[in-house]
Amino acid sequence: MNYVSKYVYSFASIASIIAYLAIAYFFPRENFIALFGCYSVAFFSFIALCKNESITEKQLFYLGIFFRALFLFGIPFWSQDFYRFIWDGNLVSQGFNPYLNTPNQIINSTSIPNAQELYNKMGVLSAAHYSNYPPINQLLFGISSYLSPNSIFCNALILKLIILVSDIGIYHFGRKILLHLHQNPKKIFLYFLNPLVIIELTANLHFEGVMLFLFTLGIYYFFKEKIIVAALFLALSISTKLLTLLLLPFFFHQLGLKKSSYFYSVILSVVLLTFLPFYSSVLVSNYSKTIGLWFTNFEFNASIYYIIREIGFYVKGYNIIQTIGKFTPFVTLLVFLYFAVFKKNKPSKHLFSNALFALSIYFFISTTVHPWYIINVVFLSLFTRFKFPVFWSYLVILSYFAYSNTPFKENYILLLIEYGLVFTILFYELIVPKNIISNG
Repeated sequence: MNYVSKYVYSFASIASIIAYLAIAYFFPRENFIALFGCYSVAFFSFIALCKNESITEKQLFYLGIFFRALFLFGIPFWSQDFYRFIWDGNLVSQGFNPYLNTPNQIINSTSIPNAQELYNKMGVLSAAHYSNYPPINQLLFGISSYLSPNSIFCNALILKLIILVSDIGIYHFGRKILLHLHQNPKKIFLYFLNPLVIIELTANLHFEGVMLFLFTLGIYYFFKEKIIVAALFLALSISTKLLTLLLLPFFFHQLGLKKSSYFYSVILSVVLLTFLPFYSSVLVSNYSKTIGLWFTNFEFNASIYYIIREIGFYVKGYNIIQTIGKFTPFVTLLVFLYFAVFKKNKPSKHLFSNALFALSIYFFISTTVHPWYIINVVFLSLFTRFKFPVFWSYLVILSYFAYSNTPFKENYILLLIEYGLVFTILFYELIVPKNIISNG
């Protein structure tokens, strides 16, 4: 490593550490100016580290671990979802079914540790609805609560360690997939060093990391032609976060009709088995009610949906989310079937590109796009020539401006900047010849 490279490495590393510490321990989510400034420092330091060819993979890997370690000993600060994780985990560890009752229904009758604090801090929306976290999530929540039944801090620390280990797995097997596709293995650091990934997963306890780790294992063994093993890990990924379900059709062209039949049968069987311990007569009803809320009740950081909503206000005079929400699942299904069935998914690079665009369109038409959702398209983009998700992982932080207002209120100018730039970069990458945009 030459003198200039050492300087860039040292400066970018120190700048990232200062920014991460400030985000974790000094600036709350409500202080948007400070938050955005620190995040910008972390993001552009991340770009400088990834662009510096003189920095070794081992150095970048250890940096990624160290950055995550900075967040281990603080309470998650950008999301209150983890209080519901611990609530559900306490129920599971005591042998109760987390899908049967809302926190509102049992707060006065439950004996779980820290019940009142968890209830107060999980938020009104979470307390009023049934759990929407699939069985593998519940298992991990339960293990954490069993190991630390009385401490919210220790509970959060255990969950953070689970996610950190999952990210290491994504690094290891994601790198192997890149090598299999004859691509630069250092592209994995567009995920592993990405500030959005580090902050939203290890720091704020979103389980996209565990889902993507299991998905990565599924992809790895799929390419190794170990179809049953691949199906097992993909099923476990679905049972961690349902989003993986949307990506299943993309394997059809690779397998053909005969192999697909038992591949998908294994996945379905394993998913059903994971739900079996929680089976009750009201499981499907309660679970589907909560999932349906994402289409018909919640609104945050949307793009195309907000345009349609404004047209609805103009034409109907009221918010048409209930109407739009009924059609969104069908539009989503058509989008994914088009990219999975009618587009070429062989060779493998087409599988990733088509999945990336289908999932991106799904987020573009969704009513709710939390920042950590973008991690999924960042991951898929690693195996393609497209970089717009990496830029999106920076711009999506503009959505957090809403939390600096009391009451909560989004800034549509900032959302216009976010999506305007994302669409501009996306169209540029589509229009510019492939040989001009490097594969990395």
